[in-house]
Amino acid sequence: MEIQYVYQKKRSEFGRQCMFSDQGPELIDNYVSNKEHAHEYILRDPVSQGTQCAPIQAEHYLNTTRAAYVNTGINHTEGGWPKDVNIHDEEQTKRYRRKVEKDESFNPTVIQLCKNMESCILQNNAINIYQQYFSDVEPTPLVERSSARTVNVYQDQNPIKRPINHISWSPDSGTKLAITHCNLKFQAPIQNEVTHSYIWEVENPNRPLIVLKPQVPIVCLEYNQKDVNSLVSGQFNGQVGVWDTRRGSEPVELSITEVSHRDPVHNVLWINSKTGTEFFSSSTDGQVKWWDTRKLNSPLETLILSSPGQIIEKAMGASCLEYEPTIPTRFMVGTEHGIVISCNRKGKSPSEKMALKFTAHLGPVLALNRNPAFVKNFLSIGDWTAKIWSEDCRESPIMWTSYHKPMLTDGAWSPTRFSVFFTTRADGTLDVWDILQQQKQACLGVKVCDEPLRCLRTHDMGRLVAVGNSKGSTYLVQFSENLSTCNKNDKMLLTAMFERESRREKILEARNRELRLKMKTKSAQQVATESEMELIEKDKGEGSAMVFMDAHVVAAEKEFFNVVETELRGPQPEVEEHKEEEQQDEYEPEPPAQPEPPPVSPKESKGKDDKKKK
Repeated sequence: MEIQYVYQKKRSEFGRQCMFSDQGPELIDNYVSNKEHAHEYILRDPVSQGTQCAPIQAEHYLNTTRAAYVNTGINHTEGGWPKDVNIHDEEQTKRYRRKVEKDESFNPTVIQLCKNMESCILQNNAINIYQQYFSDVEPTPLVERSSARTVNVYQDQNPIKRPINHISWSPDSGTKLAITHCNLKFQAPIQNEVTHSYIWEVENPNRPLIVLKPQVPIVCLEYNQKDVNSLVSGQFNGQVGVWDTRRGSEPVELSITEVSHRDPVHNVLWINSKTGTEFFSSSTDGQVKWWDTRKLNSPLETLILSSPGQIIEKAMGASCLEYEPTIPTRFMVGTEHGIVISCNRKGKSPSEKMALKFTAHLGPVLALNRNPAFVKNFLSIGDWTAKIWSEDCRESPIMWTSYHKPMLTDGAWSPTRFSVFFTTRADGTLDVWDILQQQKQACLGVKVCDEPLRCLRTHDMGRLVAVGNSKGSTYLVQFSENLSTCNKNDKMLLTAMFERESRREKILEARNRELRLKMKTKSAQQVATESEMELIEKDKGEGSAMVFMDAHVVAAEKEFFNVVETELRGPQPEVEEHKEEEQQDEYEPEPPAQPEPPPVSPKESKGKDDKKKK
């Protein structure tokens, strides 16, 4: 059934007929705004206002209700935890989760909730055009070429460019970069020295987010992984400092000079503790110190890298530190002598704390980094090569790179692809090594700049790497996805490779020990046969006893007694020396009479004479 309604209106009600012509706009009236009245009103945002000049012809109007939008902040908190569980401590939360999972009512409750959750998920899912209809056939992965590109460049804001010593990513998914600038060259002439270091936003390379203004240049700066606003730093004069980005550009607290390091602090690392306020530092003065940010008046503990005896004058200077949060009591120190020391903080004596030592490089150890999946295997960088070690093999590395022409300056494992590690060189090249693909050369080399690269730091997601050079520029390099994601069998293949190489090195070490033992015994036998043995005869009535002594011991004793006699005599005139020599000649004992030969029978003498004639 159609419903129609006819509007009836007279022609006179429509108004005057409109006559159109070509004519420009005319200003009918102009009202000048009065700014004084603006103080009596409040601006409304947003404003929605409509105007209609013609009269409304409809009998009624209908419109939808306008939605009011309000921007508010929301704090997301994870609830349901007991009071005795610290949600910021990973170990306590994992322990509580395991306890809940072992409960008998856990599985039935989850199964009951899964039905409701599955129905909600199925309602939200759309059709996937890339869905695999045949589940038993694995899709073949696409072969992607390894590539890299420079995303951003962060430059030193000082007109006199300073080298970069340390880079640290913020724990909030790596949105910020803390970069330190300091010239560590010994007795380098520095004019108008500026001590500023910077915190950058990754997306804004034009201007630093925060400028840190210490009294002394910062050598290293490290973010707290549990607090985005908290940092610790190592200073050029040996002090350590605590920073809070919410409280300005100056340090919140500094350690006292008397209890600090004697040399520049090259490394600071946070410790996985319940309070989240403990860290430790190392310096080239040979000391490792543990600190608490709440009390920097004195260190909690100090370890001097000299064994035996805690003698700081004989200590080996620490050039780098390594700490793995999953092993809270273990840490590693790289020294200037090329030795890597694996330490245990729970040791009672210094010798127990520094139990394992690896002779790694010819020069200082510049970088140490444990593999994120295989904590027993670690990477060391020094001189012209990179080496992969296992804690089970102390004498030699299980894998190593060939010697490069330029020196290697830094290195680190990829946090997401366990077979990949990065190295920086002094010619400005960033190398990417994948030991599952090839071991003789790097699978990708990127010429980042012409200046020597000093340090690098990998992002937690694995695709971004920040590298700094000696001219104060930091380059953010992004790699292709195949260098940052693990394949299905990568972990299994890498496990087999490390076990095979460790077994091979153990066999070689045992063989070398056998050869060294054989050479040692052989050399001892040669010395015994070649050395002249002195025969001392002493008549004791019935017979003479023969005593054999080592010729070297006898010679050493004679030389020692001669030196003692000359020291006791002192300087004397020549005449007295002649007299002493004459007296010594007079009182020289006569040589012992030779024993008479036994009598010879006439038959034996006659046989000897016949032999002589023949």
